[in-house]
Amino acid sequence: MKDRAMAGLQRFGRALMGAVAVMPVAAILMGIGYWIDPTGWGANNVAAYVLIKAGGAVLDNLGWLFAIALAFGLAKDNNGASALSGFLGYATVKLVVGQDAVASYKGVDLTKLEGDAALNWASQGWAAINDKNVLIGILVGLLAAWVYNHFHKTKLPDFLAFFSGRRLVPILTSLFSIVLAGILFVLWPLLYSALFNFGQWIQGMGAIGAGLYAVVNRLLIPTGLHHALNSIFWFDVVGINDIGKFLGGGATIAAAEAAKTAADCPGVWDSAANTCEVVGVVGRYQAGFFPIMMFGLPGAALAIYLRSEDKKKKTVAALMMAGALASFFTGVTEPLEFSFMFVAPVLYLVHALLTGVSVAIAAAMHWTAGFGFSAGFVDMFLSAQNPVANKWYMLLVMGVVFFALYFVIFYALIGVMNMHTPGRELEDDELDMSDLEDVDPSSQAATILNGLGGAENIDTLDYCTTRLRVNVKDPLKINEKVIKAAKVAGIIRPGQKSIQVVIGPQVQFVYDDMAMLLKSSSAVLMGEQEE
Repeated sequence: MKDRAMAGLQRFGRALMGAVAVMPVAAILMGIGYWIDPTGWGANNVAAYVLIKAGGAVLDNLGWLFAIALAFGLAKDNNGASALSGFLGYATVKLVVGQDAVASYKGVDLTKLEGDAALNWASQGWAAINDKNVLIGILVGLLAAWVYNHFHKTKLPDFLAFFSGRRLVPILTSLFSIVLAGILFVLWPLLYSALFNFGQWIQGMGAIGAGLYAVVNRLLIPTGLHHALNSIFWFDVVGINDIGKFLGGGATIAAAEAAKTAADCPGVWDSAANTCEVVGVVGRYQAGFFPIMMFGLPGAALAIYLRSEDKKKKTVAALMMAGALASFFTGVTEPLEFSFMFVAPVLYLVHALLTGVSVAIAAAMHWTAGFGFSAGFVDMFLSAQNPVANKWYMLLVMGVVFFALYFVIFYALIGVMNMHTPGRELEDDELDMSDLEDVDPSSQAATILNGLGGAENIDTLDYCTTRLRVNVKDPLKINEKVIKAAKVAGIIRPGQKSIQVVIGPQVQFVYDDMAMLLKSSSAVLMGEQEE
């Protein structure tokens, strides 16, 4: 039961990445647009206008993207009918319990709402059921995937045979979505209120709240559940939408200038001055990650390298250099984090706390930058001309400080506590070359497959941003020494039969190679397993 639950969570996390992976497109397009026209935000340049609006096509439709990506990603064979079902499901829920629809059911004239009545209506959250609502997208995506997995092989009588199988799925999804809409009609105000109050509690703590969020974000990385936490703060679930508001900087400033009440304010409402502050505020849940990912973790990598044994320095240098460059340029941190996460958990706890400190300091000082993918150099460069970016260059100054902090703390702790970081493993953990019999040394995928017990031991194979996610039939056949010989960044055992192999940004190509090796075997790739 535990393994099945963990496997389900892993699949959910991987499917979420299908939507998240689209966001860098928005960051690139809008970033270039703001660089072209940093003052008019598209008003003074046609090319800038086109790029900013094209990026907005992603950000303004995140609810749709999550519904489609989850439905497709969780479907057993990733068939297009599941994606169509996600689309239809989201359209149904949005129209049936959107703000205008609910107002008509309750006899409310939205144009005449004012004062306490307007605040009471806003507190119910019906306006949040729109094109951007990631939470609704997730619920619909899960529903559409469930319908597909249970009914895509359903046979109907001959006179209805045309609608059998996969053609039946979008029809049933539409019907089930009406039921979901009915449930949301009752529960949405309560759910929205709970999430809103949680978000407001964190927001009310200001910089400390931002730092607390960052600590929990890092601590959830090993489970993959950080995506669920991020959705509350980064996307438009309860109005925080830190990424969307930052990338749409021009529109955010315009909304702030037009705001008349706290409910209309996309940032922090100053009740004394009756003004809405967004510059230096929007981006607070992103900015502090830049000093960590661009500088702090590379500093940790240097410490790990210098603390490694002389005979292993060459190997460790290659591992640390690859991880440091990925972290600096793209903000992909898992190859570095998993190199010490389990062998030296104290270091990972220190890393999580330092991340919280960095995010809190950046938020307190109102130094902001944002990202569409992660907090690396590319996203910082693209966000530099965003109109809501504020003293982003100070994050680079912070970065130098955090490089030194990470280096000194990691170097000292590794030595004092004799931690078995890469290059300092116990001799008992050294790879016995006899474990590598029948392994193709030219193929990383072949080595990993051998360490997993061979093709006959693979139940399901999947991948996410940086990890292979595997379920095996017999966990006793797994040989972690052999897997590590493939120069992977780390290994995670979330369940008895579940194993994750951390590869890095090139994980898709390792997956493709393994898929070819498994093609003629009894193993199945994710999405191909039967009920």
